[in-house]
Formats: sequence, C-alpha cells, structure tokens
Amino acid sequence: MRVTVAATLAGVLVMAGTASDASGGGEGRLQAAVEELHGYGITGVQGLTDVDGRVTTARAGVASLATGAPVPAGGYFRMGSNTKTFVSVVLLQLVGEGRLSLDDSVERWLPGVVTGNGNDGRKITVRELMQHTSGMADYTDGLPLLASADGFQAHRFDHYDAGGLVALAMRTPPLFAPGTSWSYSNTNYVLAGMIVGRVTGHSWALEVHDRILAPLHLDHTYVPDDEPALRDPHADSYTQAEAGGPLVDTTLYNPTAADAAGAMITTLADLARFWQALQGGRLLAPAQMAQMHETVPESGPAQVFPGARYGLGITSIPDSCGGYWAHAGGELGWTTLNGVSPDGKRVVVLSMSSQLADQAKEQSMRQLAQKLIDDTLCRR
Repeated sequence: MRVTVAATLAGVLVMAGTASDASGGGEGRLQAAVEELHGYGITGVQGLTDVDGRVTTARAGVASLATGAPVPAGGYFRMGSNTKTFVSVVLLQLVGEGRLSLDDSVERWLPGVVTGNGNDGRKITVRELMQHTSGMADYTDGLPLLASADGFQAHRFDHYDAGGLVALAMRTPPLFAPGTSWSYSNTNYVLAGMIVGRVTGHSWALEVHDRILAPLHLDHTYVPDDEPALRDPHADSYTQAEAGGPLVDTTLYNPTAADAAGAMITTLADLARFWQALQGGRLLAPAQMAQMHETVPESGPAQVFPGARYGLGITSIPDSCGGYWAHAGGELGWTTLNGVSPDGKRVVVLSMSSQLADQAKEQSMRQLAQKLIDDTLCRR
C-alpha cells in the first residue's frame, strides 16, 4: 500500500539516541540525512548507501517510545509498495516465458472478478494494471482498518483475502476509461497477484520467494501472511492521524490488508540487493527490462517526486545526472524511500518508522531524501 511520505511531529519528539556506523565523506552525508529526518519528528530512521561496492549504514532515533531503546542495526521493516516491484518482476518473468501477455485482458485470467459500477475486466489489460492506467478505484479508500483510529483498533487483526479487497474497489465507478490517464491504485496489484496465482497455480508469495528471494539469497525478506508482528530486531511503528495529534502505535496488525500491493517485510541490506540485482540485469531478460522501463507521467496527489514517470511497478525520477529508478513505499507507520542508478551499481535505501500528518514538512522531507539520493548516485 502506498501512504504519503511522513512529515513532522511538533515538539514532543525531540529525542536522543543516535547511532552511526561510519563518519566523514559519503558516510557523513548519510548520517546527517538520517539525523535531519529524525529531527522532523520521525521516531526512528535507518539508511543504507552502496556506492560501487562501498556500503555505509546509519541510524537515528529510537525503536520504541516506551523504552527509548535505539533503532536496531539491520532492523526489519515493512517495505510497503516496494512489494509491487517484486510482483512486477514475477509477472514479467512469466511474460518472458510465454505464459501470458501484457496485452491479455484481466477478464481472461480472472473472469467475473472486475465487474460492476462500470468496472469491466474485459477492457483492462495486464499492462494497465501494472502501470496504474486501469482507472480502477483504490480499495484502501473503503478499508475499515484505515478509516480512523477507532477503525484501526477494531479491525487491526482482521484477515483479508484478495477477492474481498478487490470487491471493495468494485463498489466505486472507475475514475477514467482504461489507458486514458494515470492514477495510483493498490487494487491493480492485488489483481496482479491474483493473476500470478492463476497463471502458475501458486500464490504470488511463493512465486516471489522461488523466483527472487531464494536465488538472490534475500534471507531477511518475506511475506508475513497473517502474522501481525515483525521478526526481531525491529523498531515499533507509529502513525499520526492529524497534525499536532498523538502518535498511535501501529506496529501490530494483520498485513493481509496489503496483499500483493504492499505486504512484504525486509531489511536495508536485502532491499538494496534486490534493487541492484534488478537494475543490474539479474532478474529480467532485456526485452522484459525494456517493458518494465516504458513509462507514463505520474500525476495528481499520488506523485511523490516532481517529474516522476511510472513504468511497470517502478518509477523513473529525474536527478542531476540523468535520472534513477525507485519505488516509494508506505504501510501503517512505515515509509520507505530508495533510489538505484540505471546500472545498479549505486543504491540508497531509507526506512522511517513513523508517519506524520504535516504536509509542509512532508514536502521538506521528500526534498531532503531526494537530495541525499542525488548526491549519492551522481557523486563523481
């Protein structure tokens, strides 16, 4: 699931507890950046850069407001919509194997699933799902879990199945005719995961494991199924409903609410390795890499960075040396930002363990993260 990048919490969260694994040069830039993000009011921040094989990590803040313990090194976090890139890789591998086409209709693989209130799976292609040009509403808009603080408490441990999530979206007419515009919708990737299951006979989670996690030895990345807790070590996560309001602990909940749109859990090192392998050509054949990188302009409030363009489960973002590839991610209490150079030799991953509600500070934090990514990827 995609949630906007976190902003700030007024005053009350200026806390101690900063740790660094290196200092000076690029190391100093990373440490300064995570400390500045923490200074906005983010409870815990961790970051990693890999520049031509030189790996640097940094962290700032606390793992828990209750204990004040520091953010753990190498802690697990919810990657949010980075999950979409993993699912996109699996679908494109299946395309390369000739098992489906990007031009197949959703109806071909999921008959009768996308229907009602003007939604029509016969008119939506697999490509349009993956590129967010289907026009379908986002099921998260109707999810009780996300409706309010009370809704979270009442529904945090509910199990959701993919069909039920799609049915929530079918209550709403499409935003536009398929292929005529762009709008980010988590519904698209729940359906993408269902198509993986229909084509292969296995769950999208198993296919991601067998095709990506196991070959790359991403031993600290997994799909949690119904498990509400993260593996240890990890920071707790917090969400603020409105600017100036209290932080709510949203660490524990059933991640089936995110499904193939955002359920996966990872670490900095694993997520960096995935992005480097992807851009380094280790996961997709050249034809499918080219398909993934065919982009359309992002637009509207879902656009995280100015000038961003969306491919198939991946975003192109301008920088001072030609542009990089990425995917922002958000889950309740978590924000993930990253960037990888076109050749995969340089990568930045940031994880923040609270989401705050001040939109002006959110924009400032986006700019800070983008400057760090630009400085790291474009450094001579």
